[in-house]
Amino acid sequence: MANRPLAQLRERRPELAGSVESTLPRLLEPIIWGSLSAGLIALILVNLALGAFDVELERIVGLLFDKIGIGLGIEYTAREEAVVWVIRVPRMLMAALVGAGLGVSGAALQGLFRNPLADPGLIGVSSGAAFAIAVSVVIGVSTWGLFALPLAAFIGGLTLTFLIYGFARRGGRAQMATMLLVGIAVNALLGSAITFILSFSDDEQLRDIVFWLLGSLAGSLWEYVYSAGPLILFAIVVLVRQSGALNLLTLGDSEARHLGVRVQRTQLMIVTAAAMATGAGVAVAGVVGFIGLIAPHIVRLMVGPDHRRLMPASAMAGAILVLGADLGARTIVSPAELPLGVLTAIIGTPVFLFLIDRSRRSLAMNM
Repeated sequence: MANRPLAQLRERRPELAGSVESTLPRLLEPIIWGSLSAGLIALILVNLALGAFDVELERIVGLLFDKIGIGLGIEYTAREEAVVWVIRVPRMLMAALVGAGLGVSGAALQGLFRNPLADPGLIGVSSGAAFAIAVSVVIGVSTWGLFALPLAAFIGGLTLTFLIYGFARRGGRAQMATMLLVGIAVNALLGSAITFILSFSDDEQLRDIVFWLLGSLAGSLWEYVYSAGPLILFAIVVLVRQSGALNLLTLGDSEARHLGVRVQRTQLMIVTAAAMATGAGVAVAGVVGFIGLIAPHIVRLMVGPDHRRLMPASAMAGAILVLGADLGARTIVSPAELPLGVLTAIIGTPVFLFLIDRSRRSLAMNM
């Protein structure tokens, strides 16, 4: 059985043979993973060090080791401890988790839909969460407590995703192409509904809704790390464990089913996990666009189409992109902040256009 999927893949779709078989040179693989790891660690440290109040890297290292019970004898002030541990560490963790969740969700959905333009937002999570936030702000849910709006966003995103998935089911099977089209239509409808809500909101409500729609990690707290973090991590683990099934789904649903994949169960599991990761991220950071779209494209150029490598690499790339964008949001106009979603769009748009142009040139050369 182990050789049968490989033989089927080579026979039916030879151009996708790398989806199952290793295509990375043995010497190149550690360089790629080392570069991603080094970039992630560097951005974590820079995010902790820079801001309206800079902190020396040595003091940050000493503080972090003190927190885990290892004293290095490095002195730091109470102000530095408050800035780093209370404000920047939870913000850094949320940036990394949100980026990783979006990156791995984008890779999974692109493989599931067999569409390079698939994005976590297309299955309704972001628009459902944004609509729930707009309604919640208008009716005053934000006064119910710290977790009221994040919980509303999470429930709204997951609810809409399951409604779209249910609508796409016919004869006991979900049609992924139908789900994608329904998602696009519902996103447009809810975008208009949010605009209508904004038209009769007062100034305070308008600011709250727009702040959420533009995305920001400014309100990151340890409470959010404890609540949203486990959901995102669980979803990432579930999606990464589906890497082998995603490799076989590149053949098509029928072929994957003949090769032992429980297609409907796998589809539901991937959609649910992607919705959970994206919904939890939107709940704490607002709408952060383009990460789930471009992170898988960037690392696919480095590690190839094999989802066993693509999924963890997309998680790392997504974390790097959001950490970099959040660093820019905090420092470009310091002490003020730029909206995170604006920066991810500024970064994502040219990168995505470059990738499209590169793919077009590659296709023209092969014709």
